[in-house]
Amino acid sequence: MVYSQRKSRGSQRLLLSLLLLVAWESGIGQVHYSVSEEAKHGTFVGRIAQDLGLELAELVPRLFRIASKGRRDLLEVNLQNGILFVNSRIDREDLCGRRAECSIHLEVIVDRPLQVFHVEVEVKDINDNPPRRADSRFPLEGASDMDIGRNAELRYKLQANEYFDLDVKTNEEETNFLELVLKKPVDREETQEHRLLLIAIDGGKPELTGTVQLLISVLDANDNAPEFDKSIYNVRLLENAPNGTLVIKLNASDADEGINKEIVYLFNNLVLDNVKSKFAINSNSGEIIVTGKLDYEDCNLYEINIDAVDKSAFPLTGHCKVIVKLLDENDNVPEMVITSLSLPVQEDAPLGTVIALISLSDLDSGANGQVTCSVTPDVPFKLVSTFKNYYSLVLDSDLDRERLANYDVVLTARDGGSPTLSTTTSVSVEVADVNDNAPA
Repeated sequence: MVYSQRKSRGSQRLLLSLLLLVAWESGIGQVHYSVSEEAKHGTFVGRIAQDLGLELAELVPRLFRIASKGRRDLLEVNLQNGILFVNSRIDREDLCGRRAECSIHLEVIVDRPLQVFHVEVEVKDINDNPPRRADSRFPLEGASDMDIGRNAELRYKLQANEYFDLDVKTNEEETNFLELVLKKPVDREETQEHRLLLIAIDGGKPELTGTVQLLISVLDANDNAPEFDKSIYNVRLLENAPNGTLVIKLNASDADEGINKEIVYLFNNLVLDNVKSKFAINSNSGEIIVTGKLDYEDCNLYEINIDAVDKSAFPLTGHCKVIVKLLDENDNVPEMVITSLSLPVQEDAPLGTVIALISLSDLDSGANGQVTCSVTPDVPFKLVSTFKNYYSLVLDSDLDRERLANYDVVLTARDGGSPTLSTTTSVSVEVADVNDNAPA
């Protein structure tokens, strides 16, 4: 009996594994793209959603996501249009070294049902590295000694340091050739100057020495991209802000020097046209200003991707995002729609008879969009709230056409803004006669 249970459970696990394998493999596909190294942020790579046969509307509900080995931020997908684009700097030499083939392998995963797609992006090489020797050598001038013979024989040594070695070669004429050899890359941003002590020692007894100090200045290379203080800036701005209003002043810094640290600010090429129609950026100062009408009811949030590019012949780029959230102003008057149901009203109509239906709306948000309705006093009618922003005008006391045959009922809708905005509408209620009076 025990054996039978174990066998049954093993069969269930095998069946479950087979079902999962079928579900997993049913979504497997492969797509190939290519992109050049050092491509700018936002560079188009491919229409990945379309090429994988996925609808744009299903990307978010199906939890579309990318998994990759190594760095995951090199490529990204815009879930609004299904486009795969360059998200950060791709250096082929850093990614693949000197291998002939270089690719980024991605796995695209969607749920409901589970599907997995393999995407290969070939990274193409560009000529961005000048020829260079394995080490860098700098010739030095040797010392001289007025003595002769062994007393004039010189040997050299370099004071111990982290970056440089001394290489001494002797030719057939017993002449020394000195070269300073760079054994480790230097970083100007870390140390701009290196001071070394070169010592010459003769062959006499006792030995005599001479010293010279070497001052090595490190020249700048454009090896630092501009950096912003933050990756994301959040700004709150009143709607209806006039043109020229300063949104934010961005500041990026670059650790290089000279032209390599001079920065230009630009909208990233992913920035939508409707954003460009509302905002502009000063390329030199980094100031973003309002240039178009801002309406909270039309759009209350803007995302602006900004690039900071240095002026090097081989420029590097830093990125940030500015999120502008508009604050609602009470700039919309409440709207009222009245539907008449029972006009004219019989003078013997029972109390509670519905005369009209009123619906209210306000395009503003928060308290600015909360609307209440009131009716003029001293009329035989009242308002009954049936639902949020919906009212019924009902009969509240008896009517007598012979006393008053017509009522002008004034309805007022007010919002909760400061100052309050309101709208007023008049409803004419006619009282219809019934035979309620005997001849006199």
